[in-house]
Amino acid sequence: MNIVTPLPNPIEALRANASVPFEQARAMPPAVYTSEQFHDAELENIFKASWFCVGRASALAHPGDYVTCELAGQPIIVLRDSDHVLRAYSNVCRHRMSTLLHGRGNAKTIVCPYHAWTYNLDGSLRGAPAMGGNTAFCKEDYSLPDIACEDWHGWVFISLNPDAIPVAEELKEVEALVAGYDMTNYTETFFEEHLWDTNWKVLAENFMESYHLPVCHAGTIGGLSKLDEMICPPGRKAFNYHTILKDESLRIAMAHPKNDRLHGDERRTTFLLAIYPSLLITLTPGYFWYLSLHPKGPGQVHIRFGGGMSDDYKEDPEAQQNLIDLKTLLDEVNVEDRGCTEKVYRGLSADGAEPGHLSHLERPNFDFAQYLMSKMDPSFKPNITEET
Repeated sequence: MNIVTPLPNPIEALRANASVPFEQARAMPPAVYTSEQFHDAELENIFKASWFCVGRASALAHPGDYVTCELAGQPIIVLRDSDHVLRAYSNVCRHRMSTLLHGRGNAKTIVCPYHAWTYNLDGSLRGAPAMGGNTAFCKEDYSLPDIACEDWHGWVFISLNPDAIPVAEELKEVEALVAGYDMTNYTETFFEEHLWDTNWKVLAENFMESYHLPVCHAGTIGGLSKLDEMICPPGRKAFNYHTILKDESLRIAMAHPKNDRLHGDERRTTFLLAIYPSLLITLTPGYFWYLSLHPKGPGQVHIRFGGGMSDDYKEDPEAQQNLIDLKTLLDEVNVEDRGCTEKVYRGLSADGAEPGHLSHLERPNFDFAQYLMSKMDPSFKPNITEET
């Protein structure tokens, strides 16, 4: 007679994992990544309840500019309206419930591709063909439902939670940390969407630690950052971060000579900001890039990927070449990261996978586990020991 061993409850497995001091911490248990149960719980408790970044406000500069996304199963439009206000709506027609816009672009009106019901940029219904025969129909009853939308230092956030704490309040510590970088002073010059075969948390954790740089990125940036120069402070409630000093041979990462906001080592310091749940920003004095992650089941992640240079470099004689060099570098880094993170997901899906102890350079990963557990159970008290 075969005895079937019951599968561990992934939330309870995470609770046990997150309830130890950092000095004894291990990586999160495999079920946290592979379980459909945990996936469903994080959609409900995290992605439906938190702010989600759709990209940069500079990509929505003109009236009618829009992007679309799916957040916890809900199709959403984010656009710049006729009064230049950023707004978000349900991307579902109020008639027979087709989705409306797709991808990104510019539109003077929002036209349903099914029956041509047409909405203004403020979400109100402009026209509905052949509806005069229905005496109960009233055009004023059919505006698109609003979704919470905020612009924070050039980042566009949306939330399905009408009671979400304002982004500026939640991230005021981030604002103070990187004030000298002035995040509004960076212009997005590329944006792409990708689908990788790994769990979103594997990719998030990959960003949160630079311990892997010398190995995973040996062909690109691995030699430009030294492990002994990486600083990994304890995380905060809404984010974690670590810093690395870039080698001056990577000129586009350095503060431009005209930048008088940063001094000393700040001029070559890179901040790697992990804003919960899934906005990951590499902010150098010269360039920035970001990933905004959303799960597509346990085994896939949808990635919104963008970046560009600091506006300090706008009049640089090598401005165009800088952008080419940046995009070439990041494309190569992405190939390396995809290979590493997909290997991790295959490994943690194996029967014998067991989490090992964390390095001091993986402090942000421990803080991420604490955050996840606090969302699964608000009564959970993070066990974060302040470093001395």
